[in-house]
Amino acid sequence: MSTALVHDYLNQRGGAERVFAHFVREWPDAPVYTALYDERAVGDLVPRERVRTSFVQRFPLRGRLFRAYAPFYPRAFEAFDLSAYDVVVSSTTAWAKGVFVRPDAVHVCYINTVSRFVFDAAQYVAGFGAGTFARPLLRQLAAWDVRAAQRPTRLVANSRNVAARVRRWYGREADVLPCPVDVERFTPGAGRGDYFIVVSRLLPYKRIDLAIRGCALAGVPLHVVGDGPDQRRLAGLARGTATTFHGRVDDATRNALLGDARAAIVPGEEDFGLVPLEAAAAGRPTIAYAAGGALETIDAGATGAFFGEPDARSLAAAIRGFDPARYQSARLRAHAEQYRPEQFRARLRAIVDETVAARRGATG
Repeated sequence: MSTALVHDYLNQRGGAERVFAHFVREWPDAPVYTALYDERAVGDLVPRERVRTSFVQRFPLRGRLFRAYAPFYPRAFEAFDLSAYDVVVSSTTAWAKGVFVRPDAVHVCYINTVSRFVFDAAQYVAGFGAGTFARPLLRQLAAWDVRAAQRPTRLVANSRNVAARVRRWYGREADVLPCPVDVERFTPGAGRGDYFIVVSRLLPYKRIDLAIRGCALAGVPLHVVGDGPDQRRLAGLARGTATTFHGRVDDATRNALLGDARAAIVPGEEDFGLVPLEAAAAGRPTIAYAAGGALETIDAGATGAFFGEPDARSLAAAIRGFDPARYQSARLRAHAEQYRPEQFRARLRAIVDETVAARRGATG
């Protein structure tokens, strides 16, 4: 059967792109359709020769302004001609689920999250400085998003948290398949540093501002790994604090920074909670806000701890009461090993095969 893969955009490197890289490995002959592609960012994950981009690839300043092109993405994905494929496997946080496939084809869509402009529009508007003028546009995009979510044959969510959102906002059931963790990229560290660490895209809803304030109140250094549109605001907020911004780093540096940290911090509500598992693979525990996907990937008292209120005082209290010595590196690593990529790929392949078999049975 001919198969195509689809992902929202491949011009940045984050958790969703690392997960999608396993789709690319599992279907090595399948072309990849995406709105945007930057070989410098993801060329080692998705080879250029396999990529088919949309008309948005020709837009100016697409590196910095790709989020501002949101009104064009529905059309970009609907315009892809996937009529030659029997099977389409997509990965999305917003757009890729909206592709059209043949009536007799199967489309399995892996949902990293329900689109944030659907369930958290106020934060989305505030986060990108769009202002109230954008609200009518976001309502149109949200309406399209709900329609698009009805198109795939089968939905697969990365967590129970996201599956519940799919049920609430899209009115559909989704299988749950946790994200894979590239455990081989990490070696357990000893936490010899005196600092805590945040590893994240610098986006407002990630609440890195809370981590900066919380660490400042607790009187501990914070290291921030990652880049994004919120960087300038966060740098201003961090003046006078013991916060170090590393920007985007390579895998070896990421591993070293995680392994030497006292603990990772996840200050906002995450869809899945990948960072706590990557920290565990590096032998380090996590302090996380007690909501969302982190509740599924942290074993309280064994692989991390929670703070209960989304404010700096609550986080600072958790930091002050945190004892890294109580967490065993081997236990942390074993926890991360449960999410190895081979298991993820085998289950994803099985879901696709089951869906194809069910479609064939239904059609005779």
